[in-house]
Amino acid sequence: MADSFGPMHDGDAVEGVAGMGPDGGTPRKEPIRVLVVDDHALFRRGLEIVLAAEEDIQVVGEAGDGAEAVDKAADLLPDIVLMDVRMPKRGGIEACTSIKEVAPSAKIIMLTISDEEADLYEAIKAGATGYLLKEISTDEVATAIRAVADGQSQISPSMASKLLTEFKSMIQRTDERRLVPAPRLTDRELEVLKLVATGMNNRDIAKELFISENTVKNHVRNILEKLQLHSRMEAVVYAMREKILEIR
Repeated sequence: MADSFGPMHDGDAVEGVAGMGPDGGTPRKEPIRVLVVDDHALFRRGLEIVLAAEEDIQVVGEAGDGAEAVDKAADLLPDIVLMDVRMPKRGGIEACTSIKEVAPSAKIIMLTISDEEADLYEAIKAGATGYLLKEISTDEVATAIRAVADGQSQISPSMASKLLTEFKSMIQRTDERRLVPAPRLTDRELEVLKLVATGMNNRDIAKELFISENTVKNHVRNILEKLQLHSRMEAVVYAMREKILEIR
């Protein structure tokens, strides 16, 4: 099953926005509980077989569409929901918001064949913490699950460039609009947010600013609380839209 999602070349590891990865935190005491959601039973089974080999990951349930995913998430309260975008009855993006309501602590990773910018952006707005294409290797699925469980955002590299393009076009569309003043971030929070936007993980940010990783995590949490957002990616989208920072 090692090639179930397609080959991946050296250096193509799944990362966060332009390069976010795991923060290298301490090992978890309990396995990461995962709910697998896809309308193809064979694909779900393949994921279960692959993830069963990981001692720190446990597949606790599966669903075939977004509606069933919401019910299962409410019942199982998983740590991670690994979900397709386009499914019958109810799609993954539409289900994101409802899942966040019934299982607030669950983090959602979209695993899809869709490389449409609109799907990526809508998934982020709906609260997804990761967006991965099914072309990734099976090993990278487990890596992404661990990273998201540790608080990182994950996005396939090919989609990261599309996200940055969306940032720039978003700024152009809002150039002539009067923007509502954004909640004030401290100078240090702005520094952290800018480094998040360049793709640094918590460890790299800590080294850059000469502070601890825990301090970085606290800053990121404060930023999300102030902006009332769900994920690091969404914070960057918001910051670009409100011209808090600019990626050149």
